[in-house]
Amino acid sequence: MTFLQTVIAFLAALAVLVVVHELGHYWVARWCGVKVLRFSVGMGKIVWSRRFGPDQTEWAISMLPFGGYVKMLDAREQDVSTLPPAELKREFTSQSVWKRIAIVAAGPLANFLLAIAVFAGLYSYGVPEPATRIRAMPESSAAYQAGLRGGELITAVNGETVRAWSDLRWKLTQLALEKAPARLDVQRPNPASPSSTFVDTVTVRLDGLVTEDLEGDFLAKLGLDLARPKPVLGKIMPDGPAMQAGLREGDLIHKVGDITVTDGLAFVELIRASSGKPLQITGVHANGQPFDITVTPESYTKGDQTVGRIKAEVPLAPEMVTTSDAPVAAVAKAVAKTWDTSVLTLKMLGKMLIGEVSWKNITGPITIADYAGQTARIGIISYLTFIAFISISLGVMNLLPIPVLDGGLLLYYSLELLTGRALPERVGEIAQRAGVGILMTLMAVAVFNDIVRLMS
Repeated sequence: MTFLQTVIAFLAALAVLVVVHELGHYWVARWCGVKVLRFSVGMGKIVWSRRFGPDQTEWAISMLPFGGYVKMLDAREQDVSTLPPAELKREFTSQSVWKRIAIVAAGPLANFLLAIAVFAGLYSYGVPEPATRIRAMPESSAAYQAGLRGGELITAVNGETVRAWSDLRWKLTQLALEKAPARLDVQRPNPASPSSTFVDTVTVRLDGLVTEDLEGDFLAKLGLDLARPKPVLGKIMPDGPAMQAGLREGDLIHKVGDITVTDGLAFVELIRASSGKPLQITGVHANGQPFDITVTPESYTKGDQTVGRIKAEVPLAPEMVTTSDAPVAAVAKAVAKTWDTSVLTLKMLGKMLIGEVSWKNITGPITIADYAGQTARIGIISYLTFIAFISISLGVMNLLPIPVLDGGLLLYYSLELLTGRALPERVGEIAQRAGVGILMTLMAVAVFNDIVRLMS
C-alpha cells in the first residue's frame, strides 16, 4: 500500500508540474498569435487524444510520464509552403524575437507562479510548525561557545524575523553556504524571575562547517536542536520495567545515575542506550514525593539494532506555533520565498561546479518519488510544500543555458537580439547534441545517486 501511495503521489505531483509548465507555453503562444497543434502530457507514443478549441488543438496523454510538450506551427518541423498567408502569420519562427522569448520563458515562469500561489495559500491559511526554542547543547558546539545554553527562543537571524523552525533553518542554510556568521536575537529565561524573559543577541560562527555537514542535519552540528518537553512520564504500560520498578504516570525525572536529564528526549536516549543495564533513576512523583528507583530496560530489536525500553510513554513533541499572514503579506512572503529558493538553488549548482558542494545532492526520479510519498503521508500541507519546492527547482533548471532546455533557447534568442541575426543552423545542431549529452550525464548522476541512497 505504501508503494502504491508513493507512485500515486509522485505521478500526481508530476502531472501538476508538467501541466502548469506547458500551459505557460500554451497560453502565451496563443496570446502571441501562434497556432498550437498539440498539447501533450508525457512524452513518446500518444495513448489518448482529443481535439478542442478554435484551432482544433490536439490535447494528448503520451506513454512516458516524464515531461510534456507544446507543439506549435513551426517551419523547422512542418511543411508550411502550402499554407495560406493568414496561417503563415501564425508560424512560430516568423514571430518577432521578443514574442519567441516570451513564449519560451512562459513555462519556467508558470512554475514560479505555481510556487508563489501555493506558498501564499499556505501562509494565509496558517501552518503549524515547531517553534524556534532550542534545547541544551554540548559545550563543544558553536552554539554553546556563542553563549547559548538551551531554553532560548530565537526570534531573528541577522535582523530578519523568524517565527518557526523552518524559517530558522532556511536563514542559516543561506548563511552557511556563504560561511557568514549568524547574529541571533534570542529571548532568554530570566534567572531572577522564571516567568519573565529578556532579549539578548549572540553570534554563531558557521565557518566551522564543512561541505559534508551541509548534506545532513547541519543545525545539529552547530548544537541547535528543537527544545523538547520536560522528562515527565506519560502512560505506563502494564508488566513493563517501568511499572515493575514503581514508576508512575506524571513522574518527573531528574537524574539517571549521575547524569542530569534535561528533557524527555535525553531520557529516552539514555534508556535506549542501556539495554539490560540497571539504571538508578531519581525524580519526583506527581504528588511531590521524591523517589530513587532502579529500573532495568528490557531489550528489543529496532531495525538492525538492539535498544532498551521501559514501556513508559515520554512526550517528545516540540513547542508548536501556527503562523498566518494577511493575503497581501502572504503573497509578498511567497514571492520572497520563491526568489530566495531560486537563488539558493543556483548557488548550490555553482558550488557543485567548483567542488565546494558534493554532486551527491543531485537527486533523480526515485528520490523525488520517495519524497512525494513521504510528504503525502504526513499531510496535505507537507505535500503542497513539496510540490512548491519541486516547481521552483523545475523552473530554475529549465532556465539554465543548456541547449534543448528553455534556457538554451533563451540564450539563442538573446544572441539574436545582440547580433541582429539568428544563430546559424549548423551551430544550433552542434549545441543541441552537446545539450543532450549534458542532460544525459546529469540524469546518469541523478539515477546513480538514487541507487546509492536505496542501497545505503
